[in-house]
Formats: sequence, structure tokens, C-alpha cells
Amino acid sequence: MAKSSSTFAKKDREKRKQKERKEKLEKRAVQKSTKAKSFDEMIAYVDEFGRFTSTPPQQRKPIDQEEIQISISKREDTEDSNIRSGVVTSFDESKGYGFIKDSNSQESIFVHASALTELIKQGDRVTFEANQGDRGLFAVNVKHAG
Repeated sequence: MAKSSSTFAKKDREKRKQKERKEKLEKRAVQKSTKAKSFDEMIAYVDEFGRFTSTPPQQRKPIDQEEIQISISKREDTEDSNIRSGVVTSFDESKGYGFIKDSNSQESIFVHASALTELIKQGDRVTFEANQGDRGLFAVNVKHAG
């Protein structure tokens, strides 16, 4: 007897491919028969609680920018309000920097030689202005107190 040219695995693969083709054709037919949704039907909205809804939010009246009141009172910058006093805790002339201990807050504030208006040394009482830098406060316009 002669052997069949197709094996069981080959027949099984062909059946599976035919089944997949048939399912694919059925899916296409279902997609063509159903009506495509319009753009308005596909839009989803988010309400004030973060939930999805199909209804658009209520139209709010426009906000008049002139009616907005800011609760922070305006502060006038005075020249004396930014001036602080303190004692030089350390200053190295060879390196060109040191630290001043603020009399009020007891903070150690960095001072560079370029910010001096007069020469200073350790233990001197000075007045200065403090500015905020990348690494913290630093003193500028440093001069002897009094």
C-alpha cells in the first residue's frame, strides 16, 4: 500500500487556517453591518470629581479678571527692612570668604570678599544685606556696624 502524501499534522493545520479565515470573514461582515459611531458619540468628558461621563459639562459664566481679589497685602520694600547686623565668626583673607552669625536669627550666613565694602576680620560687628542664593543665604554690602 502507498502512503498518503498528507500527514495528520498537515491536515490539522489546514483545518485551523480555514477556521481562522472563516472567523475573519465573519468579523468583517459584523463590522460592516454595524453603524460606525459619530465623533460626538465617541467623546468622553470628565466631571469635577474625575469620573468619565458622556454628557458635556455645564457652561460656566466667564470670570472677570478685574473682580479677582488677591488676599496678600502689598508690602513696601524699605531700605532698612533688609539690613541685618551680626558678628563675623570666621573670615579667611587668603581664601576670600567667611561666615557671619546673624544677631536676630543666629543663622550662619556666607560672605565673600567681593561683597565687602570695608575690610573685616573675625569678631567684628557688621551690618549687611542677606540675599537668597542657590546654596542658601549670602551677605552683600558688608560694612562695620556703627
